Amino acid sequence: MNLPTTGRRVLVSGASRGLGRAVARAFAENGDRVAVHYGSRADEARTTLASLPGSGHVLVQGDLADPAGAAAVADAAAEALGGIDVLVNNAAVNERHPLPETPYDDWVAIWQRHVSVNLLATANLSHLAAHRMIAQGGGGRIVNIGSRGAFRGEPDHPAYGATKAAVHALGQSLAVSLAPHRIAVASVAPGFFATERVAPRLTGEEGDAIRAQSPFGRVATPEEIAAAVLWLASPAAEWSSGTILDLNGASHLRT
Repeated sequence: MNLPTTGRRVLVSGASRGLGRAVARAFAENGDRVAVHYGSRADEARTTLASLPGSGHVLVQGDLADPAGAAAVADAAAEALGGIDVLVNNAAVNERHPLPETPYDDWVAIWQRHVSVNLLATANLSHLAAHRMIAQGGGGRIVNIGSRGAFRGEPDHPAYGATKAAVHALGQSLAVSLAPHRIAVASVAPGFFATERVAPRLTGEEGDAIRAQSPFGRVATPEEIAAAVLWLASPAAEWSSGTILDLNGASHLRT
């Protein structure tokens, strides 16, 4: 295999906090060099960067909802790292918008934001990174962060569920088209996991109900999701290309 097990050049989108931060740390602990992307949370991104073991890590900033911004992010990461071997598409928006309660103008704007960031930014970064991997000639990995919500429904966040389902489908299409170039593409579909953003929801009765979704009686940690991403990006996971890996603690079972 041409893809090394360590020392790889990794771009993680949306890595200023939460799962993105955990993913960046997992790769850094593996001995890889990481480009930590952020949109607007500069202070949190710097905290992520400072927490990474090893050397050669960099910050890259850009608005992924803008195709030109996505290109600038890929260019900056490739220039700083000397190329891109692994892309983790983690950046996403998730705004509450239940249809019965959401005015039409708000509904349209929210859907446009979700499509622009969750789907189109993933597609655009995948194109930009894959072309570099092809030119480098050593293969590569693309791992997309999808969601359990793509399968079980998201009544309060329908655009999130729909765009994550599209991300899963995109990953499978790219897995087929990029396999001749030794680029494996896979997605993870996490259930609920604990981050700063959702911490208030894990208190009180709502928190109890969320934990009860899994027979384990808890939610995941970001590090558990990051460990799966790290494996899917490894040389050993090439034959898993095209997979959508459920990471939901048996809270939603598919056949």
